Amino acid sequence: MTAAMLAAVFSAPTAHAGLFDDDEARRAILDIRAKIDAVNARVDGKADKTTSLSLSDQNDRLNQELAKLRGQIEVLTNELANTQQRQKDFYVDLDTRLRKLEPQKISVDGQEVNVGANDQKAYDAALATFKSGDYKTAATAFSNFVRSNPDSGLTPSAQYWLGNAYYALRDYKNAIAAQQVVVSKYADNPKAADALLNISSSYTELKNKPQSKRALEQLLSQYPNTPAAQTAKERLDAMK
Repeated sequence: MTAAMLAAVFSAPTAHAGLFDDDEARRAILDIRAKIDAVNARVDGKADKTTSLSLSDQNDRLNQELAKLRGQIEVLTNELANTQQRQKDFYVDLDTRLRKLEPQKISVDGQEVNVGANDQKAYDAALATFKSGDYKTAATAFSNFVRSNPDSGLTPSAQYWLGNAYYALRDYKNAIAAQQVVVSKYADNPKAADALLNISSSYTELKNKPQSKRALEQLLSQYPNTPAAQTAKERLDAMK
């Protein structure tokens, strides 16, 4: 009867032990189970030793022992519940952290793209450096970004700003090369039209009027309905 009572008490926490996967929680549960098994053994032993005593003494001693054991069981059950709750909290916290690291959909230049949290921080930092006028550091930051994040939704914009950084440094050849990547690799990106405009400006600085004109004509042909196309038309008219 006592064993059945204890088995009923233990059944609930034991059923939940499967919720744990990590070694720490498993060890805690196994330790608690070992303590409970020891309590069961003590109950059985006490029952055997009381056979030579009077029924009254047996009842008194068993009641005292059961009261003591119930207290121990309550403590162990609480320990198990607390361990389970800590494990649950750990997984909830881990899941929250992982979700923050997952790529998020944002709008960049009118397009929805997937951007990781770290990508956004690195891009924003590089752009802030560019806007501060430190073009050399900005060029390095954008170059590192496009090399480290080839599949980021922010890479086309980073490539475009890399070209602008070179232009601001009067490194027109590298500016042209950087913007050509935007035009050839990210032709559908809204920055492509502006990249052609920058290419034309770079050729103008290099005193290469034919190439500058060719870039403007390409812009009008591929992106006729963009604000950059209006600027290209005005520049072509001025070249006549």
